[in-house]
Amino acid sequence: MNPERKARLAYRAATLFTRLPWPVLRGFAHALAWAWIRGNARESRVTRRNLELAYPELDSAQRARMHRDVLRSTALQAVETLWLWTRTPASNLRGHLKERHGEALYDAALASGRGVIVAAPHFGNWELLNQWLASRGQIAIVYKAPDDPAGDAFLQIVRGGDGVRQVRAEGPAVRQLFKVLKDGGATGILPDQQPKAGDGVFVPFFGMPALTMTLVNRLAERTGATVLYGWCERTGPDMQFALHLEAADPAVADPDLHVAAAALNAGVERIARRDPAQYQWTYKRYTLRPDADEPNPYATARHPH
Repeated sequence: MNPERKARLAYRAATLFTRLPWPVLRGFAHALAWAWIRGNARESRVTRRNLELAYPELDSAQRARMHRDVLRSTALQAVETLWLWTRTPASNLRGHLKERHGEALYDAALASGRGVIVAAPHFGNWELLNQWLASRGQIAIVYKAPDDPAGDAFLQIVRGGDGVRQVRAEGPAVRQLFKVLKDGGATGILPDQQPKAGDGVFVPFFGMPALTMTLVNRLAERTGATVLYGWCERTGPDMQFALHLEAADPAVADPDLHVAAAALNAGVERIARRDPAQYQWTYKRYTLRPDADEPNPYATARHPH
């Protein structure tokens, strides 16, 4: 079966699944989180280790509660995303975006003609943010393509549309983004993904050295584009969200890569601390270390990778 057909079948299955009543879907998400914890799944293990690294001041009971809340929120985010992907952006924005903060800031930045970079941390629901950005005009979204061609084809279906241009996070991406910004356009970047070794710098993130991308810095410094943080924060149990857009610290465009990356991480950390449960702690943020001899903090005898 070719990738496109697989992707269409997956989309139909997702559509059928998300036609279930929302209380049922929410219950499914809670059951999934319980299964992750009960089975010591990868999501549970990585979250537990991340919380140990990022919140060393918490006692075991506090960290256990946060661990449970993170996994519930993560499972809920997955179900919410399928829901959003299988409905029109217009109906999603009308039905689920209950508060909007900073819309005028974004519109003014776009109208300036200098280009806009939206740094969107893995917080809340970034797919709803994508849909809002696309409603304001063309947006180029940087993404890491799945290894499976069918997975990539699925993303083209669910994120596609006249307002969205998906740019693979590969070599040619930088040139494409420069052109978008030089033409006064907008791009969305997830700033808290660990780059490849040699493609970033180590700066603090929740008190731990983390390899951090320099893409936002390079684009902002060379184009003069406005950098904004953007996120959609969950505010209620029934898919209620608040949109937030805020100006980034000007230091994210500093010529010194370490200064710029540290400023970028500080902004992401500030957003994540608003509600730690809504941040994606299931991601291995600290696998690469400044000292090559330092062990991978996620490795164990049973799970060496």
